[in-house]
Amino acid sequence: MSSLKTLEGDLIARDLRVAIVAARFNDFVVERLVTGAIDALVRHGASEKSLELVRVPGAFDMPLIVKRLALSKRYDAIVALGAVIKGETAHFDFVAGECAAGIARAAQESGVPVGFGVLTCDTLDQAIDRAGGKAGNKGAEAALAALEMVNLLKRLDA
Repeated sequence: MSSLKTLEGDLIARDLRVAIVAARFNDFVVERLVTGAIDALVRHGASEKSLELVRVPGAFDMPLIVKRLALSKRYDAIVALGAVIKGETAHFDFVAGECAAGIARAAQESGVPVGFGVLTCDTLDQAIDRAGGKAGNKGAEAALAALEMVNLLKRLDA
């Protein structure tokens, strides 16, 4: 296996333009995700001038904006951040499912990588743990996934 050619994307953000789409709903969790994503991008070479933060009302609203930004061709990658926390009704299932499917479609149809950092948790404690608590910061992880995908696509196109 050592002679097997392997293609991977680097975690290099230098000269990349990245949009961060963040939901305002559950803002106390989402802000931690945004901070994590920005920190990860800057630590990997992005300048804050190359980052743009776009706020949307909630996770259900994200796919439309992610797709519009991706089709604009102004960004190399997009990071989608939000938090959907299960309640007592089926509303959670519809919001989480449509959000994930719509964001995936936006990436596939536009060819622009989208890091998916929308938490879908049963409890507020789980969301806090994933937004910089004991389970790490999923905002940072989504940003790094987007970076890796941008750089992998560049390698595939070379």
